Amino acid sequence: MNTFPELGVSAQTAAVLAAREIRVPVAVQARAIPALLRGRDVVIEAPTGSGKTLACLLPVLERLQPGNRPPQALVVAPTRELAIQIASVLRGLNGRVRSALLYGGVPYGRQTKELRARPQIVIGTPGRTLDMVERGLLDLAGIDYLVLDEADEMLDAGFARDVEKIIHLTGRRQTVLASATMPAWVGTMIRKHLRDPLMIQVRPEAEPALENGLLYVAESERFDTLHRLLTGHAGPIIVFGRTKHGVKKLSKRLAALGHSTGELQGNLSQNRRDATMDAFRRGGIRVLVATNVAARGIDVDDVGLVVNYELPESAQWLTHRVGRTARQGAAGRALTILAPQDELAWRRLRRQGAPDIEVVDKHHLLELGQWRHTGRPVR
Repeated sequence: MNTFPELGVSAQTAAVLAAREIRVPVAVQARAIPALLRGRDVVIEAPTGSGKTLACLLPVLERLQPGNRPPQALVVAPTRELAIQIASVLRGLNGRVRSALLYGGVPYGRQTKELRARPQIVIGTPGRTLDMVERGLLDLAGIDYLVLDEADEMLDAGFARDVEKIIHLTGRRQTVLASATMPAWVGTMIRKHLRDPLMIQVRPEAEPALENGLLYVAESERFDTLHRLLTGHAGPIIVFGRTKHGVKKLSKRLAALGHSTGELQGNLSQNRRDATMDAFRRGGIRVLVATNVAARGIDVDDVGLVVNYELPESAQWLTHRVGRTARQGAAGRALTILAPQDELAWRRLRRQGAPDIEVVDKHHLLELGQWRHTGRPVR
């Protein structure tokens, strides 16, 4: 099928997509949308940036029933940033649909008002969604369509109990479970809560235009190496650190050297986080220094370089960090900095499934601005 109407999407919605230069469904959309429109449960495993959000949202827009019924659809996401992004996509598709966006860290006023307006679709993080249920402001019994986005992160981040409660409160419904990765423990939830789901696994049709490299440095050179990398690269960059305090400190050090930076980490208020992401998207800041909070579901065009200044806790997080660049075929680079004390941690990530990344020649990279691979790391 070559067009959205051929998949079952209305001509009106297809026209909205076309106005945004989205005319041809990508693989995950072509496979998921017809099954979802038929009411089937679906499990989607597809890379970041592969079009999963539209694949999940378009069917619910087509199946919404008129009138003031309780919420008909619920989309659950693990982070505030991802929930906000999904809501933005929804508004872009159909601004007339009543929706509520629920996430913690902000006052209840606006969210309470949205729920009292009897939304057709609710998008929320697990904790705030249950909070609103307990306050008597949200009834999930009428949910016909449930989306669990980035389900593996919600389970891994300790939301399993909350997600289970949400599922039980919805009763009988159509369920979509989507993620970029599908670890074994997600299989338990699939078998327990989904009915004969269609399993969709999408691999890139072509290798992403990604240059991925390891850069060995002495610990004393780590910060100066980052400074030189940022100086020699034009365009938006995301730098990942490990801790909230470390990210805050690193952002300030880079700003003191003249880099246009912003930090994104869990200790910031939601208003600060929103303002930082807005500035990064608009080009008001060039370097986003972040914890893993920016590694999942954050779509920013033209991120040409991702730097793992410090290693993540798992190979899965490495995958999602790197997935912020080279999206949908665009060119991008990901560089992981390793000092001698990182070797044990890197070997652990390799045992967990991290890719066998080639080493980049430091002289060619820092002095000449050229990526020249020198082979595999020494074991």
